[in-house]
Amino acid sequence: MAHVSEQKKKTVNEFQKLVDSYPVIGLVDMENLPAPQLQKMRFQLRDTAVIKMTKTRLMKIVFENSKEKKKGIENFNDHLKGMPALIFTKYDPFKLAKILKKSRSNAPAKAGQTAPKDIVVTAGPTSFSPGPIISELASAGIKTAIENGKIAIKQDAVVVKEGEVVSAQMAGILSRLGVEPMEIGLNLVAVYDNGTIFKRDVLEIDEDEFMGKIKQAYSSSITIALELSFLTDATTEIMIAKAFNNAKAVALTQNIITDETKEQIIAKANNEMLALKSKLNIPDVPKQEKKPESKQETEQKEKTEPKQEKENKEDNKQKQSSEPEEKSGEQ
Repeated sequence: MAHVSEQKKKTVNEFQKLVDSYPVIGLVDMENLPAPQLQKMRFQLRDTAVIKMTKTRLMKIVFENSKEKKKGIENFNDHLKGMPALIFTKYDPFKLAKILKKSRSNAPAKAGQTAPKDIVVTAGPTSFSPGPIISELASAGIKTAIENGKIAIKQDAVVVKEGEVVSAQMAGILSRLGVEPMEIGLNLVAVYDNGTIFKRDVLEIDEDEFMGKIKQAYSSSITIALELSFLTDATTEIMIAKAFNNAKAVALTQNIITDETKEQIIAKANNEMLALKSKLNIPDVPKQEKKPESKQETEQKEKTEPKQEKENKEDNKQKQSSEPEEKSGEQ
C-alpha cells in the first residue's frame, strides 16, 4: 500500500466506516444525471441518507474489506456499472426505492445513452403529414398508415431494448415523436440489506398490483379455511351462517317444522296438493247456493213468527213487573 496516495486511503477509510455503520446500502448509477438534480437529491435525503461517489476500484476494495462484517457485500461488485455511487441509509430497501422513484423525471433520449428499459413507441395518431418520415419510421421497425391525411402508428413497437445504446437516428425519431424514455434521477441498481441484495426489478413494485395480489391471497385463504372448517375472526360468522343454512335445508327436506321452516313447508305442501289435483284432473268443488223456500215453509214461518213474538213480549212484561217487588224487598 506504500504506492497508494493518502487521499485514496482516506477515501477508502471513509467509505469503510459508512459501510460498517449503516444497515442498508443502495447502489445507484448517476450516469447522465445533471449536477442540479444530484444536489436536489442530496438536499431531499440530507436527514435520512448519505450519498457518496468514488472510483469503482476503490469501492471494490471497500467491499472486500467489509465482507467479514457485511456478509455478501462483495456481491455488489457484479452490479457496478456506469457512474456508480453509494447511498447509506436506515430506510428499508423498498422505502428507499420508492423515494428515489418519485424523484425521477422523464427526459428525451440522447445519442450514446443506454436504455434503462425497453423503449416502446405506442400505437396512435401523429401530427406528421406523409413524407420521408415514413421511411425513417419503417427503418426503425415502426409500422405506419395514412389516416385522415396524417401518419398513424399501427401497433406498439419496441425500438430499443433495455441495455442497448440509443443511436443518433433513433434519438431523433423519438424526439420528433415526443417520446421521453430516459429518466433523470438517481437510477437505483441494487440495495444491500442484512446479507441480501435486492435488484431494482424486485424493489420497484407496482403498489396497486401488489395490493391486488394481497387481496386475492386473502380471499383464497378464506376459501380454504371455510373448506377446512377452520375458525378464525374472518370465518366464524360465515361458518355459522353456512351451518344455519345447511340445517334449514335439512329441515326442509325432512319436513321438520320450526319457526324458520313452517311457512315454507306449508307452501310446499300446498304446491304439492295443487300439483296432484292437476295431475288427477280433480275439478274444483262448486260453491253451494241457497235454495229458495217452498210455499209450505213460508206459511209455516209466518205462523211461528207471530207466536214467537207474542211469547217474547209476555216474557219481557213479566220481567218488568217483577223488578219493583225485588227492589221493595231489598229496602
